Amino acid sequence: MFNDIGPLELVTIIVLAVLVFGPDKLPKVIQDVTRTIRKIREFSESAKHDIREELGPEFKDFEFEDLNPKTFIRKQLDNEDLGLKEIRNGFDLKKEMAEVTDAVHSRDSDTSSSSSSGSSGGIDMTKKPELPDRDDRPPFDADAT
Repeated sequence: MFNDIGPLELVTIIVLAVLVFGPDKLPKVIQDVTRTIRKIREFSESAKHDIREELGPEFKDFEFEDLNPKTFIRKQLDNEDLGLKEIRNGFDLKKEMAEVTDAVHSRDSDTSSSSSSGSSGGIDMTKKPELPDRDDRPPFDADAT
């Protein structure tokens, strides 16, 4: 709980507590603080117990520590059932990108050869689209705007 407190800091806290509360009241304050911490822990444990009961038997292995994203991801990555290592080892990004690049380049060469041969099956992207006549527009509707 107090992993970050060193010995010098602990001594400083004790000296400040003695100065603030005095040697007469300090034991009573320590008892009150420990009683409060104990009540908070009991409340927390009862809340966890109630939540586990409400979730039902399918969540019997549920741990509240898993709600921490770092813990959850670490637990999922360590899980061998998922087969993530096999997926990572079996996936070669360079090979996949080379296949996609080859497919794109072969499609480009196919469309350029078909457009140069003059076939009418493809769309000619160099030709400007035909604009509709001005008379083909629908009438202006003032109520729609």
